[in-house]
Amino acid sequence: MSSLSIGQLARRCGLAPSAIRYYEKSGLLPRALRVSRQRRYGLEMVGRLRLLQVAREAGFTIRETRAFLSGFPETTRPAIRWQTLAKRKLVEISSQIERLERMKRLLESGFRCSCLSMEECARIIGDQK
Repeated sequence: MSSLSIGQLARRCGLAPSAIRYYEKSGLLPRALRVSRQRRYGLEMVGRLRLLQVAREAGFTIRETRAFLSGFPETTRPAIRWQTLAKRKLVEISSQIERLERMKRLLESGFRCSCLSMEECARIIGDQK
């Protein structure tokens, strides 16, 4: 069985070794075997890390990614797991998009104000609510 050091695995996946240690500590990767106190990983970890990268790029948190990997009965197919979590994430993203659109409109409004001081501005805004 071929094994990779943490540095070799990191380079192969385009990650920092610290990210791999973090994933291991977070429970997203199984604890690595140790040979002379050095972490050693099987080639199957390349696929596992790439799967974690896809989940991260989709915006899944560590907790959501952990649920994707081990939060379902073992017989649940990956596509069903993904679709279940994606439905929740899409609701969250829609809410974020609405909030960002409100922020954008406010920023683009130019904050046209003729107040001479922050106190005057705060008083006028306070009176509007």
